[in-house]
Amino acid sequence: MRLVRLRDAGRPRIAVTLDGAALEAQEGDTLLTALLAGGAGHLRMSEFGDGPRAGFCLMGACQDCWVAVEGMGRVRACTTLAQDGMAVRRG
Repeated sequence: MRLVRLRDAGRPRIAVTLDGAALEAQEGDTLLTALLAGGAGHLRMSEFGDGPRAGFCLMGACQDCWVAVEGMGRVRACTTLAQDGMAVRRG
């Protein structure tokens, strides 16, 4: 796992799915934090062949963390708050 929680580990838990696999997140997490802390490892593979990608700017300015959320369409994982029951697919 690349992202490890060091603080705020006591917030209420919520459930999300990524490509059908259940992940545990915490209230207040962005989708990017929820997915990476939940063990997703990456969001997409680089189109240039240099490996897995998991977000770049972390502030909604780049195109690196797009995911598809059921009922919402395509969103940036770094600026979208995770909500209980979200069904997410890698973009």
